Amino acid sequence: MADPWLSIIGIQEDGLAGLPPASRDALDRAEIVFGAPRHLELAGIGGQRGRAWPVPFGLDPLLALRGESVAALVSGDPFWHGAGGSIAAVLQTGEWRAFPAPGTFSLAAARLGWRLEETACLGLHAAPFARLRPVMARGARAICLLRDGTAPAQLAEWLVAQGLGPTRMVVMEALGGPRERIREARAQGFALDCIAPVAVALDGADLPSGAGLPRGFGLPDDSFAHDGQITRRAIRAVTLAALGPRTGEMLWDIGGGSGSVSVEWCLNGGRAVTLEPRTDRIANIAANIKAFGLADRMRAVQGAAPDFLHDLPAPDAIFIGGGASATLIDALPPARLVANAVTLETEALLIGLHAQRGGSLTRIALEEAVPLGRMRGWTPARSVTQWSWP
Repeated sequence: MADPWLSIIGIQEDGLAGLPPASRDALDRAEIVFGAPRHLELAGIGGQRGRAWPVPFGLDPLLALRGESVAALVSGDPFWHGAGGSIAAVLQTGEWRAFPAPGTFSLAAARLGWRLEETACLGLHAAPFARLRPVMARGARAICLLRDGTAPAQLAEWLVAQGLGPTRMVVMEALGGPRERIREARAQGFALDCIAPVAVALDGADLPSGAGLPRGFGLPDDSFAHDGQITRRAIRAVTLAALGPRTGEMLWDIGGGSGSVSVEWCLNGGRAVTLEPRTDRIANIAANIKAFGLADRMRAVQGAAPDFLHDLPAPDAIFIGGGASATLIDALPPARLVANAVTLETEALLIGLHAQRGGSLTRIALEEAVPLGRMRGWTPARSVTQWSWP
């Protein structure tokens, strides 16, 4: 279409005064204007011309006007934690044109003098604070969009609970408009009353060494909710190295137990479906998904393989933590495969598969120093045989 019917226009707290000429022209030409009530008020749009988004948010009223002259007002940059991505996803190329304004992240970085490319930018207005777990550590910086004026205090409480109380919080309200206010406090002892829209910059410069979540493979076992059925830390690190997580790839974690392998796979950029037959363990997996803020990347499915594999998204990698069988192996689609065995029967199966198909066969034996009378001695853990293919 030579003349798109929809204009997606970014607007900030300074309203019409902050719109560049192209944005203002597109807004003036629109017969119908959609937006949040706040955005419509900032633009001075009312009456029949202004249409508030439905609650919960939906695009059906907008799509019903396809072909007419329509504008959609959104916050700042439409495609950085904005509604632009949701709108463009249901339209064809050429139906829309975007007019971005500086987003909250850009405005916040400009106020603070922070390099935006070195700062984590998170939309916590519609996501759990746990998304910060792999981000915050000594020296880390993050800018977070928050839901409302009560959220900064709730974020401070969460940071303290994570042992991140010394985090410096810069609270930025109504950035770019006449109500703009910027204040600073520590998470520990936070006592500011705030108004929306609000963003908070987090500076971990004063956090102690070792604060935050370690990166890489092999988180401590007590990081997870589990009933003892968990791929132990050292074995998990070796297993994840064999699985080789990559950004966006899908893992099937069969016989998930606590879901610890899936959690670390997702923390390294992947997505996962964890299959577990026991209800109590499904509850532990769900608790770990919540604790690590992975609801958008990880899903727990109650059931046993291979019966519950048919409706799952295609995997890039598959992990079998126990209970492998020839029937299960034969039912799996092509993917990188890692299987761990602790029983003689499963070990024999993996040895046979290695002989038939190749791949890598590894025996993992660990010993831990424990008290032995007044001295110490080595106590061996149960050995694990691991087959990875191809």
